[in-house]
Amino acid sequence: MGWTDLKAEVLSGGCRIEGELPQGAIARSTAGPGAGGAGAVFFSSDGRRVRIPIGSSGSAVMTVKADGSATLSCNDKTIEGRVEPVGLHCPRQAFVTVSESCVYECAYCPVPGCRGRRKTVEEIVDLVGEVADSVDAIALTSGVAVSIEEEEEYVCRVVEALRRFDLPIGVSIFPAPATPERLRALGVTEVKFNLEAATPELFAALCPGLPCEAVWNALTASIPLFGRGHVFSNVIVGLGETDDELDACVDRLVDLGVVPVLRPLNPVAGCRGRARPTAKRLSRAARHLRSALERAALDPSVALSMCGACTGCDLSTWRDL
Repeated sequence: MGWTDLKAEVLSGGCRIEGELPQGAIARSTAGPGAGGAGAVFFSSDGRRVRIPIGSSGSAVMTVKADGSATLSCNDKTIEGRVEPVGLHCPRQAFVTVSESCVYECAYCPVPGCRGRRKTVEEIVDLVGEVADSVDAIALTSGVAVSIEEEEEYVCRVVEALRRFDLPIGVSIFPAPATPERLRALGVTEVKFNLEAATPELFAALCPGLPCEAVWNALTASIPLFGRGHVFSNVIVGLGETDDELDACVDRLVDLGVVPVLRPLNPVAGCRGRARPTAKRLSRAARHLRSALERAALDPSVALSMCGACTGCDLSTWRDL
């Protein structure tokens, strides 16, 4: 079992943590499927990393020493590395959730139930300022506190205030029709507009009230603005799609110039009780993605921010395979 297989086992089955975690190691999520949880840590080895939720269990074990060095073991395979310190939310980035609530109730997302608050622009600037000297990029994500258009307007104000740090800025929000153009005009470097579900039928069933076509339109419009390799879309593996449907979605995204981020299902909120995708299925999907990217001459390693640069939560074609 090499790194790829070991990481796939962690992503599909979890990982027990033994030992005392060093200060600054725990990352807490206020958006996405990990919102409201106990947090997570990042194990890093030779430039590769995997995110391990606090309190998870499984066949893998991470053993941490007092100096932050660690081993990750599964099925008689052990890899040495370290617990990586986080900036905000993940290593090497100031990753900030703007609005920690959402008026939509997508089945895979616990954010609406968390009923979080919206950070002020000044608060976000202060948060980024505290870590700006130790990160490589700023990343913003957000729920929809009032409406899609109002959220876009607010996030644009945040972006404008963060330009003072002279760092690459990536933004992931649900897009309004002019969102790509507005973000690019403000100097945003990368965008991620998330399909999440591999088919329109699954999207309609799991995200009532949200228009799937708006995401496709935004992704299409973003390629000439931000460039190939700097536009991303999450696709959750395990929402009920078949392998053929997942591959078809990946192929369509790659043909546009979009880099898919294949995220294993975290069975929370309305997906509680569903099975996580197996390590074998995650590996198969990642291999198909690699082939699709190579065929399209699309290089995911140029990512500067967000999930494309972190790669802790999914099998990355350029780091993990």
